[in-house]
Amino acid sequence: MTRTVTTGRAVRELAELDDIEFAVRLLAATPTHEGRDPRLLRQWAYAAEEFGAALDPARCTARIIERDGGMERGLIARYTSRPPAVELYTDTLAAAEELVDRLGWRDWYPVGSVRAAALAHEAVHQRLHHGPDKAALRRSLGHVVLRLGRHTAYGHVAGADEIAAHAHARAVCGLGRSPLLLTAALAATATPHGREK
Repeated sequence: MTRTVTTGRAVRELAELDDIEFAVRLLAATPTHEGRDPRLLRQWAYAAEEFGAALDPARCTARIIERDGGMERGLIARYTSRPPAVELYTDTLAAAEELVDRLGWRDWYPVGSVRAAALAHEAVHQRLHHGPDKAALRRSLGHVVLRLGRHTAYGHVAGADEIAAHAHARAVCGLGRSPLLLTAALAATATPHGREK
């Protein structure tokens, strides 16, 4: 009972955070960003959000493989580049849909939107891996690592691709909140064995 009350409070506190705050926390928790100025992390979070939300919708062209085992791994979906494939974890998708109903979040995440958002999210990872969008994201973040005359080299910002992918999924699927909130709520309500209480 105590765990249920604590979990309920934790999920309510998560829902009170805005999507940018989730993005900032994601960056802050990324190992390469220890000690970075919180204002810089917020700037990168905004830039990645805007980039992802503005991307034109694209169908995921990778092979889709549906399987179980996502709860144990803490995954809803995963993109692999060799060969290009998206693994969709049906157990986590089902748990996410149940959680949305239990929390009364259906206005934010309509029926079937979790699967659609997962595919849209992984389509962005595919685009960032194989196309010109990777360089465009780096430019939009503005993380300059080298300037030589009129040439500028932009560095990778770990975690920015995740933020962009979630923002894109929210935009193209018409979600009321970022899938980051749902992912965090799933993690907060999962038992150590990956089963929901």
